[in-house]
Amino acid sequence: MRLISICPSNTELLHYLGLTSNLVGVDDFSDWPEEISTLPKLGPDLNIDMDKLEALEPDLVLASLSVPGMERNVRELEKRSIPHVVLDPQSLEDIANDLLIVGEQTHSLSKANKVASSMRETIDTYRQCAAACDGRPSLYWEWWPKPIFTPGKVNWLTEISDLAGAYNIFSDKDVASYQTEWPEVVEKNPDEICMIWVGVKESKMNPKHVMKREGADTMFAVQNSKIHVLEESLYCRPSPRLIMGLQKLGSLLHPTIYPQYTGDDPLLK
Repeated sequence: MRLISICPSNTELLHYLGLTSNLVGVDDFSDWPEEISTLPKLGPDLNIDMDKLEALEPDLVLASLSVPGMERNVRELEKRSIPHVVLDPQSLEDIANDLLIVGEQTHSLSKANKVASSMRETIDTYRQCAAACDGRPSLYWEWWPKPIFTPGKVNWLTEISDLAGAYNIFSDKDVASYQTEWPEVVEKNPDEICMIWVGVKESKMNPKHVMKREGADTMFAVQNSKIHVLEESLYCRPSPRLIMGLQKLGSLLHPTIYPQYTGDDPLLK
């Protein structure tokens, strides 16, 4: 099959299904695995060049509503009668189910079942670790600094926080992404801050960006030097790679309870 992915999370999902070699084009932001670096780039995920996409004659295009604004691309795919599937994952279980959906459409259901089962087994292991934690630190996730956006209740990062033996301070907001103001973050006074600015490499994120804000010096996270610069690619994309993000977070927050993070992907074994 000739496959096209128009967002990074779907490109990654296809890799877990062993279908990277079937890709004939991807969006500009897809950067993993390395094998896709030579593929035709079809533009940023919200402004896909549909003429170029159509010329590649795909058998299936993967889109995702987890990217706000993707609806425009979907409408154009429908208008041109290009075969496509639209995913909309908000949780780890949604991602496991998406593996099965795509696996069925790409004749790789056996592989999809294997990866989904491995995901669920890891999640169960980490749920048991979380139950063994005495204290659960509060986390503030910042995935955009100005205006400030942070994950709410309907988001995989709230789930990952729980599985890593912590909790998201904005889990009371019944949305996937919540726009807040810095004084509200200061008032909630998180124990730890996780910087994962979408599309920004770790080298460009500096804890000083947070530390210099008004009232930051009163927060537990700042006073205790608990500002973590993390890979947005392991936390901001709803693909099976989130399992690696979970492993890293659990090891970081509770090193004596959770398995040590090695950087090895358990789902690619």
